Amino acid sequence: MPDSLDFDSLRPKSPFMGDSHGLWRAQLRRFIDREIMPYVDQWDEAGAIPRDLFLRAGAFGLLGAGYPVEYGGTGRGPDYDSHHGIVTSEELGRIGAGGITAALMIHGIGLPPVLALGDAAMKARIAPEVLAGRQQISLAITEPDAGSDVANLQTRAVRDGDIYRVNGSKLYITGGCTSHWLTTAVRTGGPGAGGISLLLIDGNAKGVTRNLLKKQGWWASDTAEIFFDDVEVPAENLIGAENGGFYGIMANFNGERLGMAAGALSAARACVEDAVVWARQRQTFGKRLADHQVVRHKVAQMVQKIATSTAWLDQCAWRVSQGETPVADLCLLKVQATETLEFCAREASQIFGGASYMRGSRIERVYREVRVNAIGGGSEEIMRDLAARQLGL
Repeated sequence: MPDSLDFDSLRPKSPFMGDSHGLWRAQLRRFIDREIMPYVDQWDEAGAIPRDLFLRAGAFGLLGAGYPVEYGGTGRGPDYDSHHGIVTSEELGRIGAGGITAALMIHGIGLPPVLALGDAAMKARIAPEVLAGRQQISLAITEPDAGSDVANLQTRAVRDGDIYRVNGSKLYITGGCTSHWLTTAVRTGGPGAGGISLLLIDGNAKGVTRNLLKKQGWWASDTAEIFFDDVEVPAENLIGAENGGFYGIMANFNGERLGMAAGALSAARACVEDAVVWARQRQTFGKRLADHQVVRHKVAQMVQKIATSTAWLDQCAWRVSQGETPVADLCLLKVQATETLEFCAREASQIFGGASYMRGSRIERVYREVRVNAIGGGSEEIMRDLAARQLGL
């Protein structure tokens, strides 16, 4: 159990992490403390991160962490495994401003389908630019009438000689206004999952209209509504086989959910850390807040939920590193982590009192981002239902 109740001690020791994970954590934390932490409130209020942050993150190696060496990444192996990825998500979660992470790391869901299904020429053309921070790539799947029901998306791409003509719309696309490339799910065949393909679309192509959406949280990332009006896309921009895109979409979700769970639990730890500092210094009714039994019980319950959820996170990450795809566990872990985040954000806010409602604190930022964590990457309801089906019910 933690003995100091700060961000680091709140993370249970992991049997799957060794010296290389500690080294990566220390290096990444120095980068974040130098390049991001001093500007969090400024960027959050501005609704954007500076373009040169991508270049600095690329030069440092953050953007390429875990990606193939031939495209400028670190590669996979002893120096970067699933738990190094967990460390990355945790250190970014410590910022307490999910919009910064969403903006900077959106390639984490936009690029994998290209690397998994794209041809050699496409990968060589796109991946090095993205991992160096010179270009951005987003994932465009959600539509006004097809959110979690991916198999029923309606944006259509029709082959016309050497091009596809794309018509339709996408909604709630993270990075959709600023990304250079859109990894876009389109319908090229009949109804259902078997008629879906992935196309790489230039965000500045003729016929693409991108509108910025205002939202409750994640202020520092742009979220877009995108319209495609007879957009011409080179046939060579087909990612993988025609009508074979659904598998690439589904496989991508598993890694996203693991990273989201790690980030949510990290943000929960940040809330507890700040609440404990406040409770130890705040005086009420002649004693510290921390000396009131009701407050002590709140902290104990938060620690309990974080510890148990993190143990499951470590187990799932280890199974993934062994080549497993534990879909049911990843779905339920994501639910567990986001419910833990919601509980900790609420209880930390209660301990902070009115101060937690004022802009400029991690707890305030994290609290208004609870819902996007619970819905994004698959809502709690969808996750439970998918898990139940995986369990054979």
